[in-house]
Order: sequence, then structure tokens, then C-alpha cells
Amino acid sequence: MRLASLILVAAMAGAAFGAPAAPGAPADAGGQVATIPVTEASGEVAQMVTTWFVPAGEGPFPVVVFSHGRPPGESGRDKLVTGISRSQLAYWLGKGVAVVSPVRPGYGHSTGGDVEQSGVRHDAHGRCIRKPDYAKTADAAVLSIAATLRWLASQPWADARHVLLVGQSVGGLGTVAAAAHALPGVVGYVNFAGGSGGNPEAAPGVSCDPQQIEAMVAAYGRTTTLPNLWVYATNDQYWGPDVPVGWHAAFARGGSPTTFVHAPAVPDGDGHGLSRHAAALWAPAVDAFIARIGFPPGTDAAPPASAARH
Repeated sequence: MRLASLILVAAMAGAAFGAPAAPGAPADAGGQVATIPVTEASGEVAQMVTTWFVPAGEGPFPVVVFSHGRPPGESGRDKLVTGISRSQLAYWLGKGVAVVSPVRPGYGHSTGGDVEQSGVRHDAHGRCIRKPDYAKTADAAVLSIAATLRWLASQPWADARHVLLVGQSVGGLGTVAAAAHALPGVVGYVNFAGGSGGNPEAAPGVSCDPQQIEAMVAAYGRTTTLPNLWVYATNDQYWGPDVPVGWHAAFARGGSPTTFVHAPAVPDGDGHGLSRHAAALWAPAVDAFIARIGFPPGTDAAPPASAARH
């Protein structure tokens, strides 16, 4: 079934939005928890535990939907509680923006199978030994993002007409994929270190079948009209410094209003985790981007810029 059809099927799912979270479901300080139904590609309905935060002041508030990455190993995925870092949360709340942090099916307390498993495998020497299916990963993330947007439309505190998508790693790839569709209310996105197939222990800086992702993002670029920002650190241990530049170049050829920023190396070596580090490492690029697009609304937008690479 094509992804557009899957999104339509999910939109018609009969499960009610905003059901109470299961006992023991996580909530970070100041956050509130809801469960959002997500109709998976199989037709099964998973319950996605979602933490949301609102800033001080009177709503409704513009919203950031933050899509987390994929922790390694089943144990890491099971332990995922809130998908957004404290530095990201403080940055957006400080700008008067509400934050929604869904934990997608197959992670943490959310139900559902591991629908984002691409099948990627490395041998002891770091070589790929199985062809992954990254489209399966991205398509599953898109269904979760689309379900979140539908839930937002029913929330009185949310200005669902002004939503910025932000994603990290696999969540970044899902964000790029989601924005290639005409999802309601989305005004742009920020992709931090988006991709899939890396293994910094077995193959540091070398991902599995990066050409497959290059072809995918090239297709996304041909249907993306929203302004967007891609931010990668030069010492990303999953993709290395050069492959993301190629991915973005393929995407940009589609004509999307896009900007690539190569952030300096993260001092502690965790370049892939740039988005969860101190805001000083990534905020200048994000500040410039959201000023250009006028987000949050009410700020003055700068004249639009053409596709760029830094």
C-alpha cells in the first residue's frame, strides 16, 4: 500500500485521541502525557505515548513536534522515556513554543512492534551483510508524525496552523519524509543528523548503503515545498562528514527551499548527538532559520533564501 493511502487509513482510524496514559507512563517535569493511536502499515493500531509541554503565557501556542532517534539495541529502545533533550526543550519553550514529544510505536511505553526496523546488519568487520529497507523505517515514522498532527488539531492549547517539525537521526529522516507530504499546519522543519544505517562501534563514520538514502531524499526533495534546515556536525560518528553533504545535495536538486549547515565538531566526540548538546553548538543556525521563516508567528521573517550549503 502506498504511503499516502496509509496516511488516509490512519486518519480514518476509530480510536479516540487523547486517551489517558497507561499506569506508569513517563512524564518529564512540567509535561503532560497522552496516548495517540497510530495505525501501522499492517493495519494494527498502536498506542503512542506522547509528552507535551506548554510555555508560560496564554495559548494557543505554536508547536514543535520533536521526533526522536533510534537507540541501539532492544534494551535501549525499551528504556526511551521522553524523546526530547533538555536543551531542545528549554530552547523552544523559551521562545514561547509548545513542544510535543511522541515516543513512536516500538519504543519505550508505546505499544506496537518494532515497525521502524530496517533490517540493517553489520558483520564483525563493520561490513553491511544485509540490504536494509530504509523506506520502511521512514514510512513508519511518517505515520506517527501524521497521527500527532491530527491529535494536535483537537488540543485547545495548540495553534495547529503553525507547527515546526524537528527530528534527530532516524527521527530526522522521518521528518524529511513527512514534509514531502502536504501535512496540515506544518510551516517548515529542522533535520538534525537525519539518516539510518549507522553503527559507530562496528563501522564508525560509515553507514550501510548510503546510496539508498540519497535516492530517497532526492525523491523527497522533488515534492517538498516547505522551508527546511539540515544540521550535521562534522564529527558525526554514524555518517561521517561527507555523506550528509551528498544527501543534502541530492535533496536540494529538487528545488526545495533548503539550507545545509555543517556544524563544528562536538568537543566530546558525540557529533551525532549534536541536538542534545548545549544550545550554543546549534542554536545560531536554528535562530537564523526560524527568523527567516517567521517562526514563531509574529516574528519578522527575513526575505526567503535559495538553497544553500555551508
